[in-house]
Parts: sequence; structure tokens; C-alpha cells
Amino acid sequence: MLKMSETYKSRFWKKNWDPGMEDIDPKEFETTYVDMIKPVFDDYPDKIALGFLGVDITYRELDKYSNQFANMLIEKGFEKGDVVGINLPNTPEYMISLLGTLKAGCIVSGVSPLLSAAQIQYQLNDLGSGGKKVAFVTLDAIFAGHIVKIASQISQLKLIITTSVAGFLPKIKQVLGKLLGKIPKGKVIPLPEKVVIGMHKDVLKNYSTDPIDIKLTPDDIGWIQYTGGTTGPPKGAVLTHRNCCSNIMSIVRWLDWESGKGVLLSGFPMFHAAGLTVAEGAIYYGFSQVLIPNPRDTGHIVKEIEKYKPTNLVNVPSLYQMLIKDPGFKELDHSALGTCVSAAAPFPAVSAEELEKVIGKGKLLELYGMTETSPVSTMNPSKGKKKLGTVGLPFLNVDLKIVDPATGEEVPLGEPGEICVKGVLVMKEYYNKPEETKKAIDKDGYMHTGDVGLMDSDGYIRIVDRTKDMIIVGGYKVFSSKVESVLVKHPAINVLALIGMPNLERPGSEIVKAFIQLNPNYSYDGNEEKLKEEITAFAKEKLSPYEVPKVIEISKELPLTVIGKVDKKRLRKEAKE
Repeated sequence: MLKMSETYKSRFWKKNWDPGMEDIDPKEFETTYVDMIKPVFDDYPDKIALGFLGVDITYRELDKYSNQFANMLIEKGFEKGDVVGINLPNTPEYMISLLGTLKAGCIVSGVSPLLSAAQIQYQLNDLGSGGKKVAFVTLDAIFAGHIVKIASQISQLKLIITTSVAGFLPKIKQVLGKLLGKIPKGKVIPLPEKVVIGMHKDVLKNYSTDPIDIKLTPDDIGWIQYTGGTTGPPKGAVLTHRNCCSNIMSIVRWLDWESGKGVLLSGFPMFHAAGLTVAEGAIYYGFSQVLIPNPRDTGHIVKEIEKYKPTNLVNVPSLYQMLIKDPGFKELDHSALGTCVSAAAPFPAVSAEELEKVIGKGKLLELYGMTETSPVSTMNPSKGKKKLGTVGLPFLNVDLKIVDPATGEEVPLGEPGEICVKGVLVMKEYYNKPEETKKAIDKDGYMHTGDVGLMDSDGYIRIVDRTKDMIIVGGYKVFSSKVESVLVKHPAINVLALIGMPNLERPGSEIVKAFIQLNPNYSYDGNEEKLKEEITAFAKEKLSPYEVPKVIEISKELPLTVIGKVDKKRLRKEAKE
């Protein structure tokens, strides 16, 4: 029998990887993303690379457009190591800016279009610290609404490129969309000491399509992706080409993708690490990908699935739950669909089973990762045994252990602790935050994720909470995701979230509060207090006394983060207020 310290070190979970699956030779990671994708443009020039609102863009066109963007950056004085913030939803311009930035040897940083002006200002100033020049790709509506107010306060912001959600649509659709209010718009004006140009009227018209030869190495930084900032301001995770190339290679091998023969439809925004990585993986393997600018528009997604027949869907659980409720999704032919990947939050077992009834048993594949690990760390097998409710097994070339967050000692299998990850996937550092980096990555190279999980005897991991989300009731640990997975089985509940509130009568202890969004198909007499009593009685039957919510609040809609997870940070703030 292995000692505890040897259990995780032995990587015993490898026996449950799909047959033939092995760690990748680290020599293969000695490359850059730019070099990785070069053959794709030659191998599949006429294949659809991007499908967007009825417009298809081939790999030949994508190569040409991204070369124009790269040449523009260089002509505007941008050099290797400068930064481009991309502030767009999932549109062709995002992918063009992404590839063009990397081809020019510059660094990509995703900037959510949902950020406030102050949040955008913080990120761009942080990126520009140390003397890096900053370019910014944004929508004309965001330019008019935010950038004109803050540009003068961002000294390193030298270049702004504007576009529209409808930039690639025929002119008649652009005009009608703006007249009908379906397309956001804003006036673009000159700004003092900034160069302001248009993506379509300038970049894609006036710059060379010739390729650029910038010398890059695997150790060069390609991305600075900002984390959500559950406490304090967001932090920029610095990712090298080696970091991201290794993760992309691992993903496509694990999923057994076949070059040039797949179609990806992802609801993850590309400014998020998960959306970015699957989009880059699709380019690397010559897949067509359907760009979804608004993942909450399930009607549009249903139409795109019907048209493109994707082989892979990628989304967060809450948005899959929205899809399940759309009658059109249930009526589709899902025979072409291979894996349906879910990430970023635990998938309630009931909803997972409901989804598989629609798409086919064994197609849902849950995984786990974070921006700081490039991002994927664990995944359920693509072909072998998937355990619903778990995030699968530690990934290729990954060392993983679960430790007591208080002592740092490894915990036995089956017991909860903090997930710690080591390997080529771990970020270089937090940008300009050496002390934060030391707190996150220990002396042995393990990234302390802040997520609480437990590993079973087969190596499958179940996420039970964030260390910061764990609720302490009278000394007992309440794992919110566990309680949520039980309560969601009540027929009245559609979506819910648990938080801890200070117990004023017992300092140091908390009260469990549940925010509940009702199932629209559930009918009751309108007496909310009576319904709350029924839910409490249901909880008492299924849970330990300390896990039962003491306060229940029924809301019409729960706040969501930019990627569609329930925003517990906001709920905690509202509860405190």
C-alpha cells in the first residue's frame, strides 16, 4: 500500500486514461503558437474557418486579414513585447486581432466588453506599466460610451482600433441593424495624443497581406489574461507560448480530434481563458468554428447548430441549462455531435442527466482549469468512463495533489482539500505582482488553485467549493456546490446559489443563505413563504442540519458573471448591504 505522500506522486490515475493516451514528449512544446498554426493555412485554404451571422470566412482570408493586422501594428511602431487589449465579443475581428497580435510578436490581453470604464482603465494602465505600448481593439459603442472618458488617463495607450459587431455583415444589414437598435453603435472621434483607426475602413483596406517574420521563442510571453479578482483587483496571469501550446496540444489529443474534420461551437467568450483556448485549438486543428456573440440567445444557437452541425459544443453549465429549456434545442438532430464540453462551474447532476437525454448518453464531458494553468488541468476521458459530477482525471503532463489548506499536508483520497497543480501548464507569474505570485505558486512549483476538491480511488476529482466560498457553520464546513446539487432536485428550483452570512449571535460562525430562481414551468399558489417552508423541509430530508439554508430569498433572476456563472461575489455584496 502506498504512503499518502506517494499516492499522488505515483499518478495512479493514468491507468484510467483512454487506451493509448500518454504524456506528450516535452520536446513537442518547444514551439510557439504562431509556428504551430502555420501549416493550417496551407493545408485548408478554402475551408471555412469562421462562421458568423451568415458570413463565412475561409482560412485563406483569415490568414490574410491577420497579416494585415500584424503589419499595421508594426507600421504604427509596435514591437515584440508590446500589448494589444481585445475588447470584443466573439466576432471575426476578435480572431483577426488575436492572430495578428501574436504574428507581430506582441502580447494578447482579453478585455471583457462588460467591464466598466474604470475597470478598463485599470487593466490598460496595468498592462502599460513598465513602458509597454498598448493598443486597444474595441466596439464603436464602447469607444463612445467609455473610451472617450478615460483615454487621457491611460498614458501608454497609443493606438485604438474600432469596429462593430456587424463589421463583416453586408452594408444593408449593418444599416438596418443599427436603425432597429439590434446593433449597438457609437460615434468614433479623434482623441488627443492617440491614433484612432477603423478595422474595416483602415486595417483591412490599407495594409499589406504579406506574412511577417518575427523571431519568437517558447519562453516569450504571448498572453496576459486577467482573472476575475474574487478579492482585490484582477490579476494578470502571464502565459508563455510554451504554456499555451502544451495545453492546446493536450486538449486536442485527449479529445481525439482529427485534423480538418471538426466543427466547434463555443459559447465561451474569447476574452476568457477557456474560450480563448478552445478557439485557438480549433484553428490549430483546422476546424471550422461558429462564433456566438451572445451565448444567452439560445434561439440563435439552435439555428447555428442546425446549419453547421457542430461536432463539439463548449459552454458553462448555466448556459447549457438555458439551452435545455429551449424546445428547439430538444428537436435538433444531435447525431453529428461528439463531445459536449462543460467547464468553469460544477454541473448539477440532475441537469447533466437532462442534457444527456437530449444530446445522447456519454457525450457530456466535464473538465476543470483556471486562467493560471493555461487553463485545463483535469478532464473526463473522451472515450472511456465519464463520471458525471466530477471534473475527471488529472491531465497529460500534469502533477496534482490535494492538500489541507491550513497545513499544506496532503489529504487522504476521498477527503476534501485544496487542489494544487504542477507542470508546464502553470503560468509564469502574475504580472507586476511578485508577492501574489509567491502566495500562489509554492517553492515546489505547485499552483495553489483556491478550489476545494476531493479525489476518489480511481483518480476522478469532484469540485466541492472555492476555499473563499466555503461556509463555516459552528465549526462545520459547508461546501456550497454539494448543497446546491441536492437542492436543485426540488421541482420548484431552476437555478440557485448559496452564500455564507455572518451569524451575529455566534461570532466566527455563519448562516447559510440560498438565493433561488424558480423553474418557470413550476406552478404554485403564489404563497412564497409556504414554498420556502416546503424547500426547507426538502433540505432537512436530504442534508445535515448545519447544511440546511436558514434564509431563502426567491429572485426573478440571479446575477451572472461575464461567462454565465452565478455571480456569488455580487450576491455576497448585496446580502451585506
